[in-house]
Amino acid sequence: MREIKVQDATSTPEKHEQGKKTSKKSGGGDGGGKRKKKRRKLGESGGGEGYKRYLYRVLKQVHPDLGISSKTMTILNNLMIDMFERIAEDAARLSDYNKRMTLSAREVQAAVKLVLPGELGKHAVAEGTKAISSYVSYGSGGRTKK
Repeated sequence: MREIKVQDATSTPEKHEQGKKTSKKSGGGDGGGKRKKKRRKLGESGGGEGYKRYLYRVLKQVHPDLGISSKTMTILNNLMIDMFERIAEDAARLSDYNKRMTLSAREVQAAVKLVLPGELGKHAVAEGTKAISSYVSYGSGGRTKK
């Protein structure tokens, strides 16, 4: 006859079978075995490279024969991250001042003018407006409404 072991609820569980690992999960018991993805914090870059790939593409469009060092690329990447954070913070602050929950193009343009002084801000707004209008016209090019 086989011996059956009865386990007390207060005792620690033993390994049931070799090769099987038991894991403790926190949260709901949906049984799906899916794990939640961790959200990245604002300052963490994680696995992404930021704007390095796009900076390199622009460099090759403007000067195909030139290269760039990794230190310079890191500096430019950090500059881009810093500028976009400043613009986003100022646009959010302007939206709060106007008691609006949605950022509009007006707040973003005003934030760009605040962050980038003088003529540089005007050129940035003009280039941004041009880029958005070309994006919108490209998206609606092949489609017709029924």
